[in-house]
Amino acid sequence: MLYEYLCTPHFSLFYFLKNNRIMYHFAFTSQLKTLPAQMISRNNFSVWSILKKCIGMELTKIAMPVVFNEPLSFLQRLSEYMEHTHLIHEACCLSDSIERMQVVAAFAVSAVASQWERTGKPFNPLLGETYELIREDEGYRLISEQVSHHPPVSAFHAESLKHDFVFHGSICPKLKFWGKSIEAEPKGTMTLELLKHKEAYTWTNPLCCVHNVIIGTLWIEQYGTVEILNHSTGDKCILNFKPCGMFGKELHKVEGHIQDKRKKKLRVIYGKWTECMYSVDPKVYETHKKSEKKTGGESKKTKQENSCEEEGSDDVPEIQETVTMVPGSALLWRISPRPPHSAQMYNFTNFAMTLNELEPGAERLLAPTDCRFRPDIRAMESGDIDTASTEKERLEEKQRAARKERSRGDEEWSTQWFQFGTNPHTEAEDWLYTGGYFDRSYSDCLNIY
Repeated sequence: MLYEYLCTPHFSLFYFLKNNRIMYHFAFTSQLKTLPAQMISRNNFSVWSILKKCIGMELTKIAMPVVFNEPLSFLQRLSEYMEHTHLIHEACCLSDSIERMQVVAAFAVSAVASQWERTGKPFNPLLGETYELIREDEGYRLISEQVSHHPPVSAFHAESLKHDFVFHGSICPKLKFWGKSIEAEPKGTMTLELLKHKEAYTWTNPLCCVHNVIIGTLWIEQYGTVEILNHSTGDKCILNFKPCGMFGKELHKVEGHIQDKRKKKLRVIYGKWTECMYSVDPKVYETHKKSEKKTGGESKKTKQENSCEEEGSDDVPEIQETVTMVPGSALLWRISPRPPHSAQMYNFTNFAMTLNELEPGAERLLAPTDCRFRPDIRAMESGDIDTASTEKERLEEKQRAARKERSRGDEEWSTQWFQFGTNPHTEAEDWLYTGGYFDRSYSDCLNIY
């Protein structure tokens, strides 16, 4: 593949012995400047002909033209939770549980920050599809698998190479079309275990809405309440991802607090999921807010008297000034800048740009089910929309045929690396990693491509 590289060497291959067998381990250490081809134009395609009969319906079973996709599988999108793994490492090193909660809250926000301006739909994973990611530089490895097709469920498991943490979850995305917008509800629980501290944190992600899918400029907002619970201490962080609001002034804002098990407020967390997050003492925050109301609230309001509601499309809210830091605040996290020409590359981050990289030699190490081998995604990444569409249809038909064959023989689908069970912290149903993937024994993997 014709990628440009920021630095070399960019690919590392390690050999080591385990049970008298040579094992292989590889990791990527570079970041790409660009994709093989620019984003395919959607100007000549209308989504209305597909969606007009789907208002209020769940969209996961609706086949969309490949032009509305981005050249990544949903499993690869899940791995973008790990872009700011340094926050987990930071939490592992802190001795105070409230300071750890602050950083875990920042990580939970950072994990959805890559959604900003990502209006392309990831490819639906095929049943049994997998994706692995090993980052020596960030100190973790990740494996994900599509464990169910109807309903679609994607499970992932990431672990520290130094046994500091485990981060896992399963997501069942629910998509609904509301006339002018598509709302995505990522049903499922995130679980982060800090092993040294014997702590487990759980939370669910906010809702995501893509506006103007029929006409107008596409734009994204995330909203809803995210509650992060420390199951060891009873501390809780409640984060409110604010909806755009009538005049757009709340767009991208996140505000909340950390409370102990007696519900006493200990810290206020605030910022924007597209920019940064801060922490400050609750009394300081309230004093600042009262002062702010006295000095300037009304003048701003008249200046922004411009409603988002307009016939035909929702106006893209004017991006407000960056987060104003309250004196005495501590910076928890700041978003990484995106690469040059990101807008022409599906608005990918630097991290996302690397996810489909497939180096010579990796073919014999990866599981044959890894989505880097998907021909439809490869074709789209290279700008070949016709081949991408043909291959997508072929793979979907192959999957349907395999399902019919199993039903004729009363054969049950069996997952490879995850099993359905109970989350030990929430006691709710979950998909849990069974181990064994990184032993590199893939003889039982099916040919799904």
